[in-house]
Amino acid sequence: MNFHSMSVDQLRTTQDDLRKRYEILQAAGLKLDLTRGKPAPDQLDLSNEMLSLPGEVHTSPDGTDCRNYGGVTGLPGLREIFGELLGTGADRTIALGNASLQIMHDITVHALLSGTPDSAQPWSAEPIKFLCPAPGYDRHFGITERYGIEMITVPMNPDGPDVEACAALTAADPSIKGMWLVPTYSNPTGYSVSEEVARKLVAMPAADDFRIYWDNAYAVHTLVEREPEPLPILDFAAEAGHPDRVYVFGSTSKITFAGAGVAFFASSKDNLDWYVKNVGVSTIGPDKLNQLRHLMFLRDADGVRELMARHRALIAPKFAKVLEILEERLADSKIASWTHPEGGYFISLDVIDGAAKRTIALAKEAGIALTAAGSTYPYKNDPRDENIRLAPTFPSIDELATAMDGVATCALLAATEVLLDG
Repeated sequence: MNFHSMSVDQLRTTQDDLRKRYEILQAAGLKLDLTRGKPAPDQLDLSNEMLSLPGEVHTSPDGTDCRNYGGVTGLPGLREIFGELLGTGADRTIALGNASLQIMHDITVHALLSGTPDSAQPWSAEPIKFLCPAPGYDRHFGITERYGIEMITVPMNPDGPDVEACAALTAADPSIKGMWLVPTYSNPTGYSVSEEVARKLVAMPAADDFRIYWDNAYAVHTLVEREPEPLPILDFAAEAGHPDRVYVFGSTSKITFAGAGVAFFASSKDNLDWYVKNVGVSTIGPDKLNQLRHLMFLRDADGVRELMARHRALIAPKFAKVLEILEERLADSKIASWTHPEGGYFISLDVIDGAAKRTIALAKEAGIALTAAGSTYPYKNDPRDENIRLAPTFPSIDELATAMDGVATCALLAATEVLLDG
């Protein structure tokens, strides 16, 4: 029954029933974790062949001795594979260490210290700001918060960030130097940026050294049979007259081994030259043996697609189970809404305004760990206290079903508290 149409007496009776159900949940002694989007062990097992690679082989197909120094831009074969998958081309894509987040961090620090190729001065010479589509990725926000960069929240819509709001802000304020964005199956909503929005973002008026951090982490992580064609965002930017505006990132972190993958950075020639010059101070080259084993294991872009189809077979039923429980437990009450992603690693659950923190606290007390309230917003400040990020991939499907049934009970109980207090 719709909670919003209940009388006070009906709400109190419903609350009493839910409290009894919650007490049973607490007594179960659960220890379940839905906090982070980690691959499950059976997903990691899909890449176990790599543990014996590269074996006695140490020379890549292009003739690079992967045991030695050098090769800051990475193995050409791997750059070709992910240049295709990211829509950036091998010539504009470099292969690096295991963490794309580290590249984003380092690029930001380099700009703070010395500016970008088209900066009049280092970013740190004056207070600067970043646009932050939200709900969004907490680790992006963590970088900007760490360095005192002011974060401006803009809405994340089903076709991408509110581009009119972004354009109005960047046109009026040249101190806005960057923008975080997960363009495909975004974290946590699963939304993808449309071509129309992408073209507007690269064409909108902004500071010369304004950068879009196009973090395409989930480019091939589909829950449907075919991944979307990657938007050629670097081409869009060049056509719009802003060839240096976009930084593209990707990695194999949820394709092969989450802690031992390969990260990729793609951009214009000027940006790549600037980055390689800066990174050359701290490294003489990435782990090319790790890159070689990835190249041997993945083979080509179709090899990546085949592997991701095997991932999909493991995790798609988990997403379906979460959506099934949300529909069964919450739909009639009208106290929540949720996304139906076609890819990525998360489902975004919006509970009744003012109930997210309470829902998460109730779940914690029942042994179900959820991502902290507010994490999907800058400064951990969800203005409506409504958003909860759900990460279905790591638990077994039975554990997931138990956890989600518990989360639903907590959301319903929290909703009765909010409505009765109101």
